[in-house]
Amino acid sequence: MKLENLSIRKFLWLILCGVLATSALLLFGLFWITKNLWVVLYGGLLTVALLVWGGVFLYYFEKKLTLFTDGLCRTLDDMMDSAARPEMDYEAETLLARISHRLERLYNVMQKSRDTIAKEKADLQSLLSDISHQTKTPIANLKMLNETMLTRHISEEQRKEFLQATGSQLDKLDFLIQAMVKTSRLEAGVITLEKKDTLIEETLVKAINGILAPMEKKNIELTVNCPEGLTVSHDSRWTSEALFNLLDNAVKYTPTGGSIHVSVQNWEMYLKIDVVDTGRGIPEREQATIFKRFYREEAVHEVDGIGIGLYLAREIITMQGGYILVTSEVGKGSTFSVFLPRN
Repeated sequence: MKLENLSIRKFLWLILCGVLATSALLLFGLFWITKNLWVVLYGGLLTVALLVWGGVFLYYFEKKLTLFTDGLCRTLDDMMDSAARPEMDYEAETLLARISHRLERLYNVMQKSRDTIAKEKADLQSLLSDISHQTKTPIANLKMLNETMLTRHISEEQRKEFLQATGSQLDKLDFLIQAMVKTSRLEAGVITLEKKDTLIEETLVKAINGILAPMEKKNIELTVNCPEGLTVSHDSRWTSEALFNLLDNAVKYTPTGGSIHVSVQNWEMYLKIDVVDTGRGIPEREQATIFKRFYREEAVHEVDGIGIGLYLAREIITMQGGYILVTSEVGKGSTFSVFLPRN
């Protein structure tokens, strides 16, 4: 009989039979040597006592083992169903306590894995819902423009206007898709930020170059105060993307003839970058939610945008160990402060 196929009960019965056979042989040997029946009688009584206590021990051991295995199976079933965590006796130092401790660690690992999967699933559903919602309007507009040009006789001037409107909607879709791709790749960890000591003025120049045209169109004055030769450990490409989003936001919500001021301060623990505008300002009740993905105030829906720039900026800065703060007052502009760790 293979050992792995031998049950505990059969094993205990084999042990008992072995003890009886051994005791019988020993008693027979004693009688053969001593020819004294009393010696055999006392030996028999001792054997019976040992068998009784051995039976009590085996019975208790079997019951204890049965209770433990039943409890272990219930605990594993509950862990698989995520219904309960294993009970722990932290003062016990038995083998069973050690097994229970391993079970608790296994439960924590499984629970963490479940939470991670649930979060990823919720994020994916949210992302798909956001994409569907954000692309619905430009796609509907493109369909309407295309159908109009196909079914109606229009002048050359109207055709040109329709094509310009189509181009505008395509640009919006392209911007949306690019922003979504960047965001999803950052969240999924496909893109890793590589921090290295780089001049902060170079990063600022990259960000500012992206807003020069719309800023000039609105006649917005830009002033920059950045110490020369100041370096900080950061990912220049993605940090410039974050700063561009803040500056682009400032240009969008600053009226014609307004101003934007960028300043860099070298603190002991952080490098602080302020983007100050003279725009419409953000109500205090909205300041905690403006960094949410696709969030936009009701009052600014007439301004082009999809509500992803601030979210992406915060993600980029947070992934580098920094953070963003906003202070604003309605009618007096806003200040977005970026803090990058010095180390």
